[in-house]
Amino acid sequence: MSANDATPTSMAGRYATALYELAEESKSVDAVLKDLQRFDELLDSSADLKRLVKSPVFSAEEQLAAISAIFDKAKFTGLAANFIKLAAKNRRLFAVDAMIRAFRAIVAKARGELTAKVTVAEPMNDARLKDIKSALKDVTSQDVEIDVKVDPSIIGGIIVQLGSRMVDASLKTRLSAIQTAMKEVR
Repeated sequence: MSANDATPTSMAGRYATALYELAEESKSVDAVLKDLQRFDELLDSSADLKRLVKSPVFSAEEQLAAISAIFDKAKFTGLAANFIKLAAKNRRLFAVDAMIRAFRAIVAKARGELTAKVTVAEPMNDARLKDIKSALKDVTSQDVEIDVKVDPSIIGGIIVQLGSRMVDASLKTRLSAIQTAMKEVR
């Protein structure tokens, strides 16, 4: 299984399940969720941090020291911070994004929420995020948690995946369709 596989039996799923159980026990699920979101945003905004997290070149000690220094400077403490440090110590930092997604999915399932994977070309502001949540709630008649990923390669537009349904309104896909249509005309 890959690091992106977030089933309960995957490595990321097991870590996320353990974190959820600890957060539930300490009645801090919302705080952990918020902190993981903060870390995920930090990860998305920093190429150096991404490199530190993903690169096998750094030792566990180097990753742990760097993460600890970042967390000290950002005043990032608590269960989520300890969890990420544990992942670094255990050489599992490369899968932290899958762990965060798995944790979000566990929380959403426990709350009876649906989770939509939303891919955009650039970071969204809160108003746009709220509009997307509202539109998805109208379609599903349920609260929908949104897992946002920024992927500049889609050029523009949005890709929304909700369960087995997917709507791809990205500029990349539209351009590809036009290119295919033009080839067929020849």
